[in-house]
Amino acid sequence: MARLLKDQFNSRFFDAIAHRGLHGEGVTENSLKAFSLAIENSIPFECDVHLSKDGKLVVCHDANLKRVCGKDGFIPSLTVEEIKRDYRLLDGQEVPTLEEVLTLNQERVPHVIELKVDDGNHEALAKRFLEEIKDVKDKSLFTVISFYPQALLDLKKSGFTRGLLVCKEHPFWLRVLPFFDYLDIDIALFEDKRIQKYRSKGGVVNVWTVEKDEHLTLLSKKVDMITFQHLPIEKVRDALAK
Repeated sequence: MARLLKDQFNSRFFDAIAHRGLHGEGVTENSLKAFSLAIENSIPFECDVHLSKDGKLVVCHDANLKRVCGKDGFIPSLTVEEIKRDYRLLDGQEVPTLEEVLTLNQERVPHVIELKVDDGNHEALAKRFLEEIKDVKDKSLFTVISFYPQALLDLKKSGFTRGLLVCKEHPFWLRVLPFFDYLDIDIALFEDKRIQKYRSKGGVVNVWTVEKDEHLTLLSKKVDMITFQHLPIEKVRDALAK
């Protein structure tokens, strides 16, 4: 299964993933403009989703909108209508929904979706995700990641590949790795012997978030996929091609 999965990812160009879209100066992360730039450059992109008060999937990394909108607003306590009416991203764009991102992409480039669990709502989150993505034509163009094993387990029979996110602060999640399709690791863990052993046996590993030129060459030999930000696309592609 691991080798087949690796072939699938490689054939679908999941090797370089734009973290929260191609964002930077003047373009806020997890925005339709950031995703548009990724699509225009034929780069797979990652986004984060939270469940709103009215049961919709809102695209934002944090549960609180303050960092990207400049004022407090807890997504699980707000409806999409309230978010659209009362909040704007720092560059003036609307906070997008997953439905809007799917409509924008039209399955033109691969898409990584991180499920963000708030207050134990993993079951409702997974259920809503499946409802919103039920009409996709090619499931191999999508992969789902989460720090929460429960959310991924809820998608066991969905047909989507599922990657377990693991960071330095929570390496104990490695114990449940056999239940998922691949490993999505914090860059601080890429030399961990357990992870390299997993990969040596055919396991697929993605690393996040790569932001330095020197890490590109080093990591390209030790992982299968790279999630990057604030790096020129050409440098990322050149490093992975070597």
